[in-house]
Amino acid sequence: MSIRDVARAMVAPGKGILAADESSGTIKKRFDSIGCDSTEDRRRAYREMLFRAPGIGERISGVILFDETIRQNAADGTPLVKLLEGAGVIPGIKVDKGTGPLSGAPGELVTEGLDGLRARLVEYRELGARFAKWRGVIDIAGDTTPSQYCLDVNAHALARYAALCQDEDIVPIVEPEVLMDGDHSLERCFEVTTATLHTVFDALHDQRVDLEGMLLKPNMVIPGKKFAGGKASPDDVAAATIACFRAVVPAAVPGIVFLSGGQSDEEATANLDAINKRGAHPWEFSFSYGRALQHAALGAWGGSDANATAGQGAFSKRARLNGLARDGKYDAAMEREAS
Repeated sequence: MSIRDVARAMVAPGKGILAADESSGTIKKRFDSIGCDSTEDRRRAYREMLFRAPGIGERISGVILFDETIRQNAADGTPLVKLLEGAGVIPGIKVDKGTGPLSGAPGELVTEGLDGLRARLVEYRELGARFAKWRGVIDIAGDTTPSQYCLDVNAHALARYAALCQDEDIVPIVEPEVLMDGDHSLERCFEVTTATLHTVFDALHDQRVDLEGMLLKPNMVIPGKKFAGGKASPDDVAAATIACFRAVVPAAVPGIVFLSGGQSDEEATANLDAINKRGAHPWEFSFSYGRALQHAALGAWGGSDANATAGQGAFSKRARLNGLARDGKYDAAMEREAS
């Protein structure tokens, strides 16, 4: 399959992407919340539990893996990559090295990891990865942050990453995340997200990235968690998000796979559904959720192999509901149904 074919397969109807690429520090925090030690064996057991969920390939098109995970074997010795492929799921890999302070811009961040990236991509391709992910982080603080300098530097890194991926026959997921941690309004999020995406696509053009062989993983346009006016309705989120993307995202991009960005499970699903109910769109609108797909499953599993079936049931329910939302067929009443 060409990278264009892989990109289209990842946004197939009714399907989305599981982000299981938590860093060691992030997954430790999640394991701490259930009283489970974050050992290599427990991390492997948890992810194997998710990957063996019955029918995973019916709702999940691809899984983003962490460096540790792409090298691990299941309990029976089967490489986890082969486990996914056997279920009809495309393996992918997180390739950035996290964020660091942006020189000359106090309080702002830049994502690192371009050094040695081509060699890492070659190795990951040999290990079975067909797509990759790189996350840029954009914070909103008042009227002056983010700076255009921050947008430019992160957009350049995203575009260089994407070009290198395509050189190595790997589909890049381009993730410029405008954080929802602040007290900004929906309107301010719209303004910053529009500027961010405009800058990113300028950089992608400059780096000669094939837009038909990539996916975009952005935030939805949504108020910050500390916004005095509270949460926006799914209809308001949908209207603002679609208006933003129609202004700046080229129609050549085959799919937009949203990050959940700290939304609750139900919010992430309802907002995705509201967006798709407003179709038709130039792009496939799907999901690339981490916590919003895993939160319930992690709690049900609780760190014990004896609870694997319960964990799989919780994960399968969220995958099914988000698969319906991806097609605009979700109803909030479905949340009360048994797994």
